[in-house]
Parts: sequence; C-alpha cells; structure tokens
Amino acid sequence: MCCATIIIDGYDLIVYGTVVPTLLDGSAEWKLSEAETGRIGAYALVGMLFGAMMTGTVTDLVGRRRIMLGCVAWFTTAMALAAVAPTPEFFGFARFLAGLGLGGVVPTAIALTIEYAHPRHRSRTNGLMFSGYSVGGILAALTAIAVIPQLGWRAMFWVGVVLGVLLLPVAWRLLPESASFLLARGRREEAESLAARYGLTLEEPPPAQDSAPRGLSTLKALFVPRYVAGTLLFWLGTGVGLLLVYGLNTWLAQIMREAGYPLGSALAFLLVLNLGAILGTPLFGALADRVGSKPVTVGMFLAAAVCIFLLSFELPSFLLFVLVGIAGACTIGTTILVNAYTANFYPAHMRATGLGWALGVGRLGAILGPIYGAFILASGWGLDANFYAFAAPALLGAAAMLLIPALRK
Repeated sequence: MCCATIIIDGYDLIVYGTVVPTLLDGSAEWKLSEAETGRIGAYALVGMLFGAMMTGTVTDLVGRRRIMLGCVAWFTTAMALAAVAPTPEFFGFARFLAGLGLGGVVPTAIALTIEYAHPRHRSRTNGLMFSGYSVGGILAALTAIAVIPQLGWRAMFWVGVVLGVLLLPVAWRLLPESASFLLARGRREEAESLAARYGLTLEEPPPAQDSAPRGLSTLKALFVPRYVAGTLLFWLGTGVGLLLVYGLNTWLAQIMREAGYPLGSALAFLLVLNLGAILGTPLFGALADRVGSKPVTVGMFLAAAVCIFLLSFELPSFLLFVLVGIAGACTIGTTILVNAYTANFYPAHMRATGLGWALGVGRLGAILGPIYGAFILASGWGLDANFYAFAAPALLGAAAMLLIPALRK
C-alpha cells in the first residue's frame, strides 16, 4: 500500500515536468516564460516542505494510517483543482496545495515500510517500495506521450485524480497502523496482534517515555549531541538529492528538446531517467544492507556526478540513454537510500519526525531544483552548462554522506 501511494505521489509530482514543453509552446493556452514555469514547478515543492515537516511530526502523535489516508484525499482534491485552473496563478496555488499532501505521504510511507521490513533488509525493502516514485514517473511520461497530443495537458492532471480516487478505498481497507505507534500509545494488545500477524519484533519505547512522545520534545531530540551532526548532514544530503531529482524531472525533457530531439524522444529521456531508478534502486539497496549505507550512498552520488557530466559530450543516442538511466538510479535512487539511511539512524519513537524534518528541510533543495534549472537554461551559457550545473551538487551530496557519524549502540 505504501508503494501504491508513492506511485501516485511520483505521478502527481513528475506530471508537471511532462507538461512543461507544452506550457512553453508559443501556441500554448498561457504564454509562460521559462522563469514563470520554473516558479510554478517550485510551488508544489514549497507545499511539500511544509507538508513533510508538519505531518512528519504529527504522524508520531496521531498515527501513520490516518496521515496516509488524509494526505491521499488532500492531494487528489488538489490535482482536480489544477486540472480546472483558469489562470497560471490559480494553477500554481493548486500545485502548492497538492504539495502539502504529497509531502506528508513520503515520511509516513518510509516510516511504515522501515518498521514492517525485516531488520536485515530495510534498505532493500525501502528501495523497492520507493521505486514506486519512479514507476509513477514512467507512468506520467508514457501517459503524456499518448494523452497530451490528443487531449491536452489538463488531461494529465485528471488521470492523477482518477488514480487517487481508486487508491483511497483500497488503502482504507488494507493499510495497517504502525505497531510501534500503538505500543507507544499504550495499546499493547493491538500492537502485539499486528506483530504476530506480520512477524514483527516490537521496538519498545525508551523507559522515560511511558506515554507517546510529545512533538516538541521529539523534535528537540534531533539536536542532542548524539544526533545533531547526523541530523544536519542528512538535511544537506537530502536537499542535494532532491535538487537533482526535481531539477532533472522538471527540465530534462526541455533540455533535450533544445538539444534537437522531438517531443516524443525528449519525453523518452524522462522515462529512462525513472526506469533507471526502478532497476537500480533495489540493487543498490541490497548492497547497502550488505556493506552499509554510507559507502553505497557516497558512491552513488559520485556516479551521478560523472554520468551527468558525460551528458555534455556529443555521444550516440544509445549511450546517452544509458547515462541518463544510470543518472536516474544514482539521483532518484540515492535519495531513496538516503531516506532509508536516515530512518535507520533514529530510533522508532522519533523516526517519522527525523525523516519528516530531513525531507522538509531537504525540500529547500527540491524547491531550488526547478528554479535553478530555469536559471541555467535561460542564462545563455550554452547547452553544456545545464549538465555541469547538475553534476556539481552531486559532489556535495557525496561529501555530506561521507561525513555522517557512526552511532554506537
């Protein structure tokens, strides 16, 4: 159920990148500049910043299940508003509202997945679950190739509405609550029932927390000496990863259009970017479970920097697609593994708060991604500058992961 939710989350975010070439077309319904298009792309990510921070903390207080269901209903409604938007301003506002719900889903889905995964396979399981984001991206790209020429860009958002409406009743029926949350709330019988059903080992709350942890005290715990360095470095690594993910998903199709590819081929690069993440993330996740998250995330960030840099060379189309696929695995995939690394860094009672704030502060990078890409594209520095601009942050991400401290048990 978490994977299905993230598929729709991925579709609803990446769908904007599929309509950007249409919105920038001279014959489009709205006459938007690259800068305006970049700002609208950032609105959903601003919403995700607030959504991730608020719900990441609240879910440790009211439960994962309620937050997941509420967020799905919220962003589905916002997608409908985007589909009927009469002006670019209203469209941007609808994207901001969607971002609130989309941001709330992510830390909740990760926290649930990490909890229900086998302790030895948490990175791999989370990688499999969160590759749903890239499945959603592929779904958006394939749908755009078929739908936009026939029905226009608004139909892309109606597809997102249908997906959300289909998911809600199924999730209501099947999605379990967090056993750790129930245990922290004193609902031991329910927690033990879930543990027996799903083969879980319950993580007992700390002795000082006989009742559910308070949001403010849990937030403060992120900055005690034991966690503060990791907290700040995870914020930086998450921010860099999200800048790469949303910058590339927003602008890759348009960059390839400017490189001379027709719309269908340019959208195919977006499809391959997300396909690379689907194929690569579970493999790298399994490797992280075996050798540790630090060396794997450092190596993936470095590989992303190299592949994005090589895109600036005149290479055969097949090789360009291979490089884009590897870049997808090592940008989208790296961000997913950084999320799992973050979740494993914190104990169960503060896991969603730690994730929510890492993803929330990291959204600053996500917000910057579309604006950053728009600035480089409009700068007149040439096509190659677009690739250099996205290779450099990947090096910063590698440095952040390298400096994450090891915690003594």
